[in-house]
Amino acid sequence: MNTLNATHDPKLRSWVASANEAGSDFPIQNLPFGRFSHSPDSTPRIGVAIGDRILDLRKAGLIDTDDMNALMAASPGKRAALRALISQGLAEGSARQSEWEAALVSQSAATMHVPCRIGDYTDFYTSVHHATTVGKQFRPDNPLLPNYKWVPIGYHGRASSIGVSGGSFKRPRGQTKAVDADIPSFGPSKRLDFELELGWFIGEGNPQGEPIDMEGAESHLFGVALFNDWSARDIQGWEYQPLGPFLSKNFASTLSPWMVTMEALAPFRAPFERVSDDPQPLPYLDSPANRAQGALSITLEVLLQTAKMRDAGEAPVRLSGTNTTRAAYWTPAQLVAHHTVNGCNLQPGDLLGSGTLSGPNADEAGSLMELTGSGKQPVVLANGEQRAFLEDGDTLILRGWCESPGTVRIGLGECSGTVVAS
Repeated sequence: MNTLNATHDPKLRSWVASANEAGSDFPIQNLPFGRFSHSPDSTPRIGVAIGDRILDLRKAGLIDTDDMNALMAASPGKRAALRALISQGLAEGSARQSEWEAALVSQSAATMHVPCRIGDYTDFYTSVHHATTVGKQFRPDNPLLPNYKWVPIGYHGRASSIGVSGGSFKRPRGQTKAVDADIPSFGPSKRLDFELELGWFIGEGNPQGEPIDMEGAESHLFGVALFNDWSARDIQGWEYQPLGPFLSKNFASTLSPWMVTMEALAPFRAPFERVSDDPQPLPYLDSPANRAQGALSITLEVLLQTAKMRDAGEAPVRLSGTNTTRAAYWTPAQLVAHHTVNGCNLQPGDLLGSGTLSGPNADEAGSLMELTGSGKQPVVLANGEQRAFLEDGDTLILRGWCESPGTVRIGLGECSGTVVAS
């Protein structure tokens, strides 16, 4: 696991003034990676966010490629060395300032892209609170299946429909069946929902047939982004047995544009703990390092802006929020170890979704299905509007950040998407 070094020094400041502003998501202690271009049609380039700017790494002479996946495949040592060079060059008093100023681009003037080429996408189910609440709605007598506390549950999703923050998607259509109906019907989803998730990116891969053990699992993780796996709950309820989600999930997912690296997350480690009544992980999902600091403390929140609010110039309103230490039952390392224990080969750029992250309290729900009791108790917004599920024109926003005493706050940016009519 990553250890603290000079790049995490809370006294470190940048010659990019906006990076030193209180509350900035992208101080010099963060340095997340993403892909940007000067226009939607130009070739994406690799950049690092610093304040309200982007450092073009190739123009700064730090890399010789525009292939993010190739950069992600580098060894942890090489990635750490690159982070150190970027940090040194952006620090106050750096001799690189005059040279690198020409390599800066305003974030507001850039077109952002999905952070890397995603070959495969697996969505996990790491929040026991979400699993229990949703399970009660689908299976009132048996909400949490017996394998949940033993196995990191997951399913393979659709990588081709993952888009970047700021975009829109059409309301999905599909087959649904009402409880009191004799036959199913077809049409637009009436129970469209969001899912508050994190997306963990694979860096260096593993050969097929060679599992990744817990001791080495985190060396195969590159970083994390905010992730919204939009879900059509009415389609899901009809199709999910016996093989799980399909058309209810694969129509659209949204990622924030910046991958916050595992190195940047080092100051925000937390112990991995299980309550005494729960089963302890099997040996292949356990290690002293994971127990000591395998969890990560990331604060998350969900906001909504309706079309009516947007037209009136009203800001988004907060729906819920939680922290990963309260919401996640499995650590990122455990997801990697379990995914590969059968010999599955992961590749640079593969995405592991955390699954909906919900805390134990009602206001920590990571979906409208939980917040509204499956639509029975709509949320009343500040302007008087109500939402049981998402309506056309709604913009859903995810935000995330890390902070703890003695550290500089770092952020994950923003993950937003807008629903339009089918």
